[in-house]
Amino acid sequence: MGFGGDYNPEQWPMATRLEDIQLMREAGVNIVSLAIFSWATIEPREGKYDWAWLDNMMDRLSAAGIRVALATATASPPPWLTVAHPEILPVLADGTVLGQGGRQSYAISSKVYRDYAVKMASAVAERYAGHPALALWHVDNEIGCHVPHDYSEAAEKSFRAWLIKRYKSINSLNDAWGTAFWSQKYNSFKDIQPPRSAPTYANPTQQLDFARYSSDTLLSYYTLLRDAVRKITPGVPITTNFMVGPGTKWMDYYRWGDEVDVVATDHYTVSADAEREVELALAADMTRGTAKGKPWILMEHSSGAVNWQPRNRAKGPGEMLRNSLAHVARGADSVMFFQWRQSKAGAEKFHSSLVPHAGRDSQIWSDSVRLGETLRAIAPVRGARVQARAAIVFDYVNWWAVELDSHPSEDVTAFDRLRALYRELWRRGVTVDVVNPTADLSGYDLVLVPTLYLVTDEGAANIAAAAERGASVLITYFSGIVNENDHIRLGGYPGAFRDLLGVKTDEFFPLLAGERVALDDGTTADVWTERVRVGSAEVLRSFVDGPLPGGPAVTRNVVGEGAAWYAATRQDEAGVAWLVGELLAESGVVAAASAEPGVEVVRRVGEDGASYLFVLNHTDSEVRVPANGTDLVTGAAHSGDVTVPGWGYAVVREA
Repeated sequence: MGFGGDYNPEQWPMATRLEDIQLMREAGVNIVSLAIFSWATIEPREGKYDWAWLDNMMDRLSAAGIRVALATATASPPPWLTVAHPEILPVLADGTVLGQGGRQSYAISSKVYRDYAVKMASAVAERYAGHPALALWHVDNEIGCHVPHDYSEAAEKSFRAWLIKRYKSINSLNDAWGTAFWSQKYNSFKDIQPPRSAPTYANPTQQLDFARYSSDTLLSYYTLLRDAVRKITPGVPITTNFMVGPGTKWMDYYRWGDEVDVVATDHYTVSADAEREVELALAADMTRGTAKGKPWILMEHSSGAVNWQPRNRAKGPGEMLRNSLAHVARGADSVMFFQWRQSKAGAEKFHSSLVPHAGRDSQIWSDSVRLGETLRAIAPVRGARVQARAAIVFDYVNWWAVELDSHPSEDVTAFDRLRALYRELWRRGVTVDVVNPTADLSGYDLVLVPTLYLVTDEGAANIAAAAERGASVLITYFSGIVNENDHIRLGGYPGAFRDLLGVKTDEFFPLLAGERVALDDGTTADVWTERVRVGSAEVLRSFVDGPLPGGPAVTRNVVGEGAAWYAATRQDEAGVAWLVGELLAESGVVAAASAEPGVEVVRRVGEDGASYLFVLNHTDSEVRVPANGTDLVTGAAHSGDVTVPGWGYAVVREA
């Protein structure tokens, strides 16, 4: 399995670089990402290259048996470039120009910048084509991380070109954007601008299309550099590091996943999140969905604290190791970090690393060595796939649409119900795939559809077909409301899912801040209610009070061989637990293994049929989990159950 991280030797003298090689061998590091932010070092002046230091490191790493994920060095343009070409700097919606001094100080649609980036990427590829250390191309870095939307002059022209390609005619665009509203009708594409800061709400479909355009343009930048290096090194796989998870909104990674040779992602826990292990698991499952179930690379995470949160707390006992193995349990075949050695200067000098400021005499270094040993021990897991009978339907375009302005309630968000449902399944040890609305759902007995406000006809039909085939399908409120152009599906809510659910809503009654309603099972709800009229559906839970006393809150409709459930309100934790319990009982979906709350269990299965059970104990108490087989970490044989200490873990190859 891959083990390593970002390596920045240009920050250190030769003596430290030589020590790094020895320490990497001691820890068992076998791959590093190199030259990510090295443009100004490689090309200190335009057209003048200094390769000596990088040649030396590539040769030394190769001699030590360490492979390199070599970057295109384009993630941060050098000062000489932005001084010579200030037009490449990105611009915010209010016209603010973002200057040099940080990173990613480029407008993604700027042809000038793209030409320079291709030249740099090609120069690196030509220099190291055929080098024995080269294992993987790392294109740019976290593309779109800091500037997902650019409003520069270059973006304005690029956006128009994208719209012409999408709509062909200005009449088609006017229809899609609903420009009859507020006198917005366009006579020509040349009159259209990005949705810059406006006196009031900008056209919602314009906003949605600009989000689509921005994601596509960021992706086209990746493919431009990818194709440039592929032409020179056709046999070397190519990727870029995504940031898949609830915290990264503006890149449609389902589309991006089709353009890389292997999916790679970065993930960082938030120290203020008391259940950060649940968010980590969700992000990992989302990454696996982006990879269409194939193994993937954890390109970055942290050994301890980061530098960019309001309060950057170190990780607790064994947390770094459990975080690493949680990603592996959910499909990662490589575990990498930012970064190898902790910087002594710059904005990330307090960001943790495998080699901290304290050096070898530190807990982090001990944990780094232990992780290397553990990854070598569990190497047989490599290539095995995660198995799941439950799926959560998630769509990036819906995320952008559901959180647009001028909606019934700002409290309705894309991840609120997704997180609540996922958390309950995680607590019960049920593994979940996170898939898009048009994915193949035939292998799932339970399909959860949280807050799918925007859905295409194809997506709605695909979800309905899952219920027809026999799956239990849950749809939550504010779903099926609009089509791909953000136009209301007329005839009553929930629009695309009315027939499937056997209900019809004629009006929403969102709740005010702090307002709660009671349900007839003793649970409560907040944020959302709606006036539901039941057709063929059965009412399972009703409102006791609030705007709609006696009205349906949860319904179930028999559909073909399966059933479609509707949650018309935001249930409290007990209500979600009841709902998930009923759905699991009906669908027959069970946990990977029986475990206590706070104990994570996941199974990966190899093509040879070998089964690996991961047990991660996020509590301070010793636990026992049913298992038969051999613990790859300790070598111990287990019959009946495996005992895992507090904050510990086990990886059992099952008999």
